[in-house]
Amino acid sequence: MPQPVLTTDRLRLEPLTDDHVELEVALDGDAEVLRYLWGRARTREEVVASHAERMAHAARVDGLGFWMAFDGGGPVGLMMLPPAHGPDQPDDPTVCDLGYRLFRRRWGHGYATEASRALLDHAFGTVGQRLVIAQTMAVNRPSRAVMERLRMRHVRTWHGSWAEPVPGAEQGEVEYAITPEEWASRSRRVRLTG
Repeated sequence: MPQPVLTTDRLRLEPLTDDHVELEVALDGDAEVLRYLWGRARTREEVVASHAERMAHAARVDGLGFWMAFDGGGPVGLMMLPPAHGPDQPDDPTVCDLGYRLFRRRWGHGYATEASRALLDHAFGTVGQRLVIAQTMAVNRPSRAVMERLRMRHVRTWHGSWAEPVPGAEQGEVEYAITPEEWASRSRRVRLTG
């Protein structure tokens, strides 16, 4: 199953392709956007290398991957739903990792939550994932607020090692998770309460 185009009330999420590299370069060229990830802007070469890694990683599980989100005013950001990966994540094709990175001018408009809802619907309803996790630095309150609005549950806080620690790294990192049953229950509550 190829990655589909996903739509919400305001957004169109297009599967990431080589045509989106310049948008990724612009997004990751903003140090404030990467404050809790790298603590600095990334070079064009770093972004191009990351793009190639994303494309290869997305191919591991049908239907999962990365999307570039757009609204009527243009690009909103990079939305992520790849297979979980990394030294502290399970190597399990039924577990994926939710993430989002928005252009700074798009912050504070609910786009990360809106896109993440579509990605969770896709993960559970179409791809058949058994668990979706999301991770961020403990001090990244805006990202944690999105996870909490999605009714993801806090699973753990841990202290990893950073090659180049960013401010707040000493407070650790957090992981949130949600199962298909929890997502279905959350969706039913929303429909019942309107």
